[in-house]
Amino acid sequence: MTKKRRTFTPEFKREAASLVLDQGYSHVDAARSLGLEESALRRWIKQLQQERNGVTPTSKALTPEQQKIQALETRVYRLERKKSTLNRRPRS
Repeated sequence: MTKKRRTFTPEFKREAASLVLDQGYSHVDAARSLGLEESALRRWIKQLQQERNGVTPTSKALTPEQQKIQALETRVYRLERKKSTLNRRPRS
């Protein structure tokens, strides 16, 4: 029987990482109390630290500010592709 992969919201990941970064819990205690693998929690902690330092993550952002940046970057990318497509059309 295979284990079903659990998914977590960015808010949950941020709160879990915040237990260690802001509230003084150890990685082990926080992971155990939340029923998480320690490696997952360590990844979230590292990502949250980077986001707080202004680094836009390659995965789904945890902080609202980085989520907005990712949404705007996606919008810019789509608009640039649309503009590029329109510029390539033959003129009549």
